[in-house]
Amino acid sequence: MEKTIIFTKMHGAGNDFVMLNGIAQAIDPTPDFIRYIADRRFGIGADQVLLVECPETAEADFKYRIFNCDGEEVEQCGNGARCFAVFVREQGLTTKREILVETKKALIRPRVEEDGRVTVDMGHPMFEHAVLPFDPSDLETDREGAADCFTLNFDGEAVVFSVVSMGNPHAVIRVDNVDTAPVTSVGPLVEHSSVFPARVNVGFLEVVNEHEGRIRVWERGAGETLACGTGACAAAVVGIQRGYFNKEVTLHARGGVLTIKWEGMVDPEARVYLTGPVQTVFQGTITLPEGICHD
Repeated sequence: MEKTIIFTKMHGAGNDFVMLNGIAQAIDPTPDFIRYIADRRFGIGADQVLLVECPETAEADFKYRIFNCDGEEVEQCGNGARCFAVFVREQGLTTKREILVETKKALIRPRVEEDGRVTVDMGHPMFEHAVLPFDPSDLETDREGAADCFTLNFDGEAVVFSVVSMGNPHAVIRVDNVDTAPVTSVGPLVEHSSVFPARVNVGFLEVVNEHEGRIRVWERGAGETLACGTGACAAAVVGIQRGYFNKEVTLHARGGVLTIKWEGMVDPEARVYLTGPVQTVFQGTITLPEGICHD
């Protein structure tokens, strides 16, 4: 039987999302349903589909579920979290400027600023290999500043990277110029490397100066996106650890500008804060064709 659902299309620095209010309507996010919604030819089109649900923990305001366009549910999305904070206000679900949101692995605090941008407390970066997960046992290891660096070899080409989890796993590679970086070739090779059992997001970081950088990200299950909030946080954290940046850095993604602050070099308990723009693009309804599993 056909079913019609209501959606909102939003983006954060070009990283685009289909937003679904699962409190006001019944949504069963099967992989077929997510893939259809995210398809840019036959569906609505998006890097990720984001679903609002009632929280399972008493202290949270909402539960926030994130699905890549391939249908896989993932742990975290910084740009999505910023859109989420605006979406729940636009939907009349809250009047709060700061909310506590339950994700797959953590609680996060998005806050809508007076200028319309949104800041998200992304929590603590995590470096434990078991958390990512990551197995470097057969890799060459070096160190730059406070960061471990690892080397993968693909057909004789060495790829040097550092790892960090922002609630989802990231490998960060420094490049001289992101415009010529091998994002679409090296990105999927690192993503699917056996050293990352759950795959990994791959960031390509160009350092401009101690306050500024440029970034491209190959996202696990989505390919290259115009911006990636957790990818920007991961690149900033690694850049600060390696000594490239001070505690606050502006990163230019292809879709917009993101600001990240982390004082981890002076405070081991420091949290990562991500600030950037949010844009509501349009609202609408979509009728699912027969054969698309939904509920």
